[in-house]
Amino acid sequence: MLVMVCLLLPMGCVYAQNFTQDAKPVERPKDVKVIREYEDGKGNIVRELQYKHGSMIVTETVIFPKPQKISVNMPIKADTLNKDSLIIYVDKSRYTVMVFYKRRCIRKYRAVFGPNPKLNKQMEGDRNTPEGWFTITRLNPNSKYNKFMELSYPNAEYMEAFNRMKERGVIPKNARIGGNVGIHGIWKNGDNMIELGVGWTDGCVAIRNSDMDELYTLAGKGTRVFIKK
Repeated sequence: MLVMVCLLLPMGCVYAQNFTQDAKPVERPKDVKVIREYEDGKGNIVRELQYKHGSMIVTETVIFPKPQKISVNMPIKADTLNKDSLIIYVDKSRYTVMVFYKRRCIRKYRAVFGPNPKLNKQMEGDRNTPEGWFTITRLNPNSKYNKFMELSYPNAEYMEAFNRMKERGVIPKNARIGGNVGIHGIWKNGDNMIELGVGWTDGCVAIRNSDMDELYTLAGKGTRVFIKK
């Protein structure tokens, strides 16, 4: 896997849709180790990881900007926020989730995705994270991954693109579009997966549990979420 940085900001439209299930359980990576880590001379860190995923040995390469201050520590009173003025901005190439309130960044968290974050979601099972505008449609405070905020995937734009890809033979005729994509935490004592950048999810956005606890108090149903490559 090779993650390249892209700073394009596409536009989209919001379309809400409800689901009733939580993020699907995935096989936890085991025996994660850093094989090699170096700077590429372009302001990025290249990290080669290896871990066990079920019966397979996975080698994964992640490329991300050199670490900067990741947290924004301004005090926030969650119960006084106007939820309509809050946007969650997910940057897959920078492995971050940012919270903007009235166009000001008030929080920034580290994040991980599936094994190939540079790819946009096409269908169920590809483990890719969808890109564009979404809204939070459902909250689960008791998720297997701490807490879960479901997104409005698939929206109308993705349904149209999915059907076109089927017609052109880009994806199989029997493919399904999938769902249950959201933002969540991780299993207990699993924060090191976030720190290392391990792409363990099936397409969801995963952040550290303490960060998820805070984000859960800031956002709510209807909060807008933008995800970029």
